[in-house]
Amino acid sequence: MAGLHGSRGSTGSRIGRQLRAMVLLCLAAIVGAAARSQQVPAQSASPDTSELDRQFQSAAAHFDAGDYAAAEQELKPLLKQAPDNSQVNELAGLVYAAQGKDREASGYLEKAVRLDPRSGAAHTNLAAGLARLGDNARAEAEFRMALELEPGSFEANHDLAEFYARLGKFQDAIPYFEKARTIDSSSFENRYDLALAELRSGKLDDARRELQALMQQHDTAELHSLLADVDERAGDYLAAAREYEMAAHMDPSEDNLFSWGCELLLHATYEPAAQVFAAGLARYPRSVPMALGMGIALYGHGTYDKAVEAFLKATDLDPNDARAYQYLAKVYDVAPSQADAVTQRMRRFVQIAPGSAQANYDYAMSLWKASRDASEGASPDQVQPLLERAIALDPKFADAYLQLGILAAQQRQTQEAVERYRQAVKYDPNLAEAHYRLAQTLGRLGETQEAEAELKIYQRLHEKQMLDTEQKRNEIRQFVLTLQAPANSTASGGAPK
Repeated sequence: MAGLHGSRGSTGSRIGRQLRAMVLLCLAAIVGAAARSQQVPAQSASPDTSELDRQFQSAAAHFDAGDYAAAEQELKPLLKQAPDNSQVNELAGLVYAAQGKDREASGYLEKAVRLDPRSGAAHTNLAAGLARLGDNARAEAEFRMALELEPGSFEANHDLAEFYARLGKFQDAIPYFEKARTIDSSSFENRYDLALAELRSGKLDDARRELQALMQQHDTAELHSLLADVDERAGDYLAAAREYEMAAHMDPSEDNLFSWGCELLLHATYEPAAQVFAAGLARYPRSVPMALGMGIALYGHGTYDKAVEAFLKATDLDPNDARAYQYLAKVYDVAPSQADAVTQRMRRFVQIAPGSAQANYDYAMSLWKASRDASEGASPDQVQPLLERAIALDPKFADAYLQLGILAAQQRQTQEAVERYRQAVKYDPNLAEAHYRLAQTLGRLGETQEAEAELKIYQRLHEKQMLDTEQKRNEIRQFVLTLQAPANSTASGGAPK
């Protein structure tokens, strides 16, 4: 259910996992096997070639076992004694890359290619190393050279396809995934990535056929989940819901349950969605996406007080996830329950993200709303600085201008109120309440012509809202889309408005 560029919050990016970034060790096994099949040639008659070969094989064994430090130590004397041996340089490059020393790795891998320019594996390993360094132009050239040397190689075709897929060039990747499939149709990974590339490039029928054929060999939850993405992209939402449900039954992972719940939310089946998220929370009680999904489902169902509880839980599970505060503020608009708890969370939001306009606005509104039902509540002196701070951080924050106008009007600062309302409608012409309040205030000032014009705008917007029977459903859809996007940390600017 994730968007084509998104992930699903803390559940991790399924799409990101499906399009695995090229890693330098992709052909380590091949290189190791090739290296072990040859002895390290001596540069002169003096070195003991059998001893060099033993050292090389020992280094290769340590590399295969993941003991990269030991492999590096064993390679150092070898590099001195056999500096022009391609296998030694190639293994050194792989060892350094495995330790994250990409610059050092690149030098050895480049030398290995110079020493053995006809080795497709050497070109591939260099290509992957260059890709890790972000030198995609040279990486592409090396991947293509590997393929030119070994056009019938499954690995050469698949690796070039993966490289293009990692760059988002799915149309370029597809022919090489297809060629790799022709060479070896049993590779699940290659065929899965082919289907994903077809989905990403809009070839939905091809993706569906590939997945259905693959299911005949491997009927997995992962395939059903990807097929659901294909169905959803094609607009077949019922089929998508069935596939997400199938995936969740086969593998009740956090990601699969979350995807199923989100699909139900998009179809406005809020009660079943709440049941799915409840099951998800039972399995994954510290899952922020599950708590947020539960809150959205309860909000859609009209169970506002319980929705507030769910969003409060989400803010406590991850105080840095701005989405929880955004949703909490929205539900608090229609269900001002648990005022103290909400205000406390919004205060924490500002403390965590003082540079977030939304955080300052939401805290101001929670204080103000709490004061309306309390004998002693927040004064304008508490609320106004927070709203002023919000517009200082975001000069186009229309809702903050509207609330400042309302505050000014309450304090009989009429001209100030007019100015604030005008700023609100300037930055959001569809903000109906701002037009209405501007019309009322202008009318009291005797500016009847402008007041009538604003009132007409308000009436048009209000009628449109009243006729929009899909308004709440669209709002839920926006909630879900935000939920499916990567978690928006308060540290990076706060929740979207």
